[in-house]
Amino acid sequence: MPLTRFTLRQIEALTAVAQTRNFGEAAEQLGMTTQAVSQLIAELESVLGFKVFDRTTRRVDLSSAGRDFLGSAETMLRHVHAAERAAADVRNRAAGVVRVGAPLVLASSAVPAAIQAYQATHPKVVVRVHDLAVDALVDAVAAGDVDLAVGPDRAVPAEVARHVLFDSLWVLWCARNHPLARRARLRWADLHGVALVAAGRDHERSVARMHASAPEGERVVPVEVVDNVSTALGMAVHGLAATLAPAYVGVVAEPFGLVMRRVVDPETVRKVCLYRPVARAVSPATEGFAEHLAAWLPAWSRKVLRGGGPPARSSWPSMSETAH
Repeated sequence: MPLTRFTLRQIEALTAVAQTRNFGEAAEQLGMTTQAVSQLIAELESVLGFKVFDRTTRRVDLSSAGRDFLGSAETMLRHVHAAERAAADVRNRAAGVVRVGAPLVLASSAVPAAIQAYQATHPKVVVRVHDLAVDALVDAVAAGDVDLAVGPDRAVPAEVARHVLFDSLWVLWCARNHPLARRARLRWADLHGVALVAAGRDHERSVARMHASAPEGERVVPVEVVDNVSTALGMAVHGLAATLAPAYVGVVAEPFGLVMRRVVDPETVRKVCLYRPVARAVSPATEGFAEHLAAWLPAWSRKVLRGGGPPARSSWPSMSETAH
């Protein structure tokens, strides 16, 4: 039996008449004429190959075959209504799966807190966090491995959009008994000859870019490069080295007992951005969570970041405003 000949409207007519035992009442319930309901039942019986109702001048009763078929028809409608509700949830950003990439610190602090806040009003939206290296964030968005990414500013290809969320000073983190901890502020020249550990090649390159113009004998060069910022912070805790990182790292550095010292002359700012695909359409759930991140993360940064810097940005551009 071709499925295209079997319509949901016919099944709705069947269940309505079975419930009311009256074609007129069923028609009123469905917002149709009695004749239209009768026609739907006749068409359904033709497709099924058996009568679903026994009709008399006084009453309408399900036939024996109709009773056998009704349970399946009602189950079908329940599934259809569930599908309609699911579609409405997706359309209204109330349900769906969103994959978000972020480097270790943001993936373990800011992003989970943002998810918790969002799911308070969108409990059916599932957000999965992918902890990625900074260098892998943009590529993961471009390849479709994640729907969104949050992390330090990186160059983006044409297929990825970048939106600045907030600015974070590039600072020194060290143990409280470190010699530099006695200084309120540091100059880059003060770091010459200081044991520094860099977390990841991204941090190592950032330090190198900051001092490319300095005389060779005054350049700041990490003595060691580790993969994870948690390792760099652990080394700093035990006085093995200090580390340079964005100020937002304080959410994990301060519980370790580390102190932050601003490095000036010049003072360097690290931008944290939200990345999303341009050519590939995102789901309504992803769009909704992106808007939430764009408003929520700047507020988070104002709570956890110490010091000044440029004001946070919180507006999320429309698809037509998205720029690289």
